[in-house]
This record gives sequence, structure tokens and C-alpha cells, in this order.
Amino acid sequence: MSLINTQIKPFKAQALKGGKFIEVTDADLKGKWSVVVFYPADFTFVCPTELEDLADKYEEFKKLGVEIYSVSTDTHFAHKAWHDTSDAIKKVNYTMIGDPTGAITRNFDVMIEEEGLALRGTFVINPEGQIKLCEIHDNGIGRDASELLRKVKAAQYVASHPGEVCPAKWKEGEKTLKPSLDLVGKI
Repeated sequence: MSLINTQIKPFKAQALKGGKFIEVTDADLKGKWSVVVFYPADFTFVCPTELEDLADKYEEFKKLGVEIYSVSTDTHFAHKAWHDTSDAIKKVNYTMIGDPTGAITRNFDVMIEEEGLALRGTFVINPEGQIKLCEIHDNGIGRDASELLRKVKAAQYVASHPGEVCPAKWKEGEKTLKPSLDLVGKI
């Protein structure tokens, strides 16, 4: 079953944000657009490149009213140690959620049970708490924050323009489509 258009499930977790430990719940993801990015583990190889890429684009996401949450099955203490020792992770100012029990990771169906680690899952959640985008990668394939930013803009556009859809490679300001009988076979 797809998670698209489903409500996020309740959770409560400890996280690192701005050098401080905070508690995060599912309620924190509602009322605004949210991006939840799962990654396998702290102190690894592809993960810091992705999290740094997101950190470099974080201000652009915030201008769109989007909050970013990264999640791994590490603890919030491990996140702090990684943040303090990695030049790439020192750039991270968004929330880093610890999920040592794997509950959140399982809620989003990205747990690798035999390893206790998450797949590279990316979820865009609307202000009502519905999942609007879900991408799951093999752990050897890194993601691109610029492409994610484009997809968030498309999701926001579609949400605010009922009856319109964004075609492939759509970028902000470009033409959209209005599905109708007139378009059938014309594209």
C-alpha cells in the first residue's frame, strides 16, 4: 500500500536542533510544509553529503515555509557527537531526529529490519499532515536537495491551484497543465 495521501502516524522523539536537544512530535510537522529525510546512520559516507546538501539549501526551503527533519535510528546523542566532529554536519541547522527504537522509521515503511537501519526515504508532508511525495532509494544512491526543492515547489503549486498539474521538469513560473478531455492525445 502506498503512503501517498495518508496521514503521518503519531510519534514522539528526541532530536538535535541548533546545538540543543528538543522533543519532536507528529504535531510539529503539521501546520506547515515539512520534509522528512531518512538516512541509514551517522558517521557514514553518503549520508553527510546529503545532509550537507540540504543544509546548503535550508534557507531556500524555509523561505517556502518548509521545515526539514532528518531521521536515523541513531540517538540524539550520536547526532550531537557527529555534529560536533564533522565539518559537513556542523552546517546542519535543521532538526535531526533520533529514532533508536525504529518506531518512526517503521511508521514511514523505510526500516531495514535485519540491519536496524533506514533506507534513504524522502517524504514531503503538507500542512494537514498528509504525505504528498514519497521517494525511497537504495542506500548507495544519494539524493539532490535542488531536485527536492523543485518537487516541494510543485507540490505547493498543485495544492494552491486546484485543477492544475505540473508536468515533467516543471520549474516555478513555468506553464502547468489543466487536465481535460481537450488534452487527451494532444501531449
